Amino acid sequence: MAKYKVEITGVDTNKLTVLSASEQLELFKKYKSTNDENAKQLLILGNLKLVLSVLRRFNYQNVNLDDLFQIGVIGLIKAIENFDLSYNLKLSTYAIPLISGEVKRYLRDNQSSLRISRTIRDLSYLILKYKEEYHQKYGHEPSSKEISEALNLSEYQISQALDSLKDPVSIFEPMFNDGGDTIYVLDQIADKKENANDKDLYLSLKKALVKLKKREQEILVSRYIVGKTQVELAKMYNISQAQVSRIEKSAINNMRRLMK
Repeated sequence: MAKYKVEITGVDTNKLTVLSASEQLELFKKYKSTNDENAKQLLILGNLKLVLSVLRRFNYQNVNLDDLFQIGVIGLIKAIENFDLSYNLKLSTYAIPLISGEVKRYLRDNQSSLRISRTIRDLSYLILKYKEEYHQKYGHEPSSKEISEALNLSEYQISQALDSLKDPVSIFEPMFNDGGDTIYVLDQIADKKENANDKDLYLSLKKALVKLKKREQEILVSRYIVGKTQVELAKMYNISQAQVSRIEKSAINNMRRLMK
């Protein structure tokens, strides 16, 4: 496979048609006003190179690019079906995140039925349009603060709207593995309401912690409060990662024993 070309079985990528801006606009008007399926098909065929441009990012993956192309086309179809001409936005600006999202979901085998509200989708259109116009005028992306001031939105609203274009992450997605147990997204999700109310558990943990040996205290605090890895602690104490793991497990067992 060439570095800058995506090869798709049965598709001559050099002969794919590309619609002009005026042709695309007319086809969209026809499709949106009369639900003309022929216009929709022409829009899909005229934007297949957009799918290929996204697939170039995934050439390093050990996957079948024919399959990825089909998945990418699904993202393109969704973009065309949901595209709103009233925002005066380029189809590519809206479609690329959707195509990329479909491909990433396929790669992670993460089928999601997540639905985005109309309000959030409208905000994402508005923000994408502003970013595109800003980039054309100044040659670089605007900061969240600049978008916030221009559109009278909070930075949280901007983040929420742009995040809606990203594919969701499974709670079983591995975050890191430092040679010990794998840490998943699920492990980092805290029930703040429950933790705030469970004062008895907090006091029991605090009392048990102060009864541990100094090294065990330091290892637990460094691992679960500071967030250091076992490899980092091994270097800090000039011991092996296996020794850190044993001290950590011993400390946890002692905590359990002291809390009974």
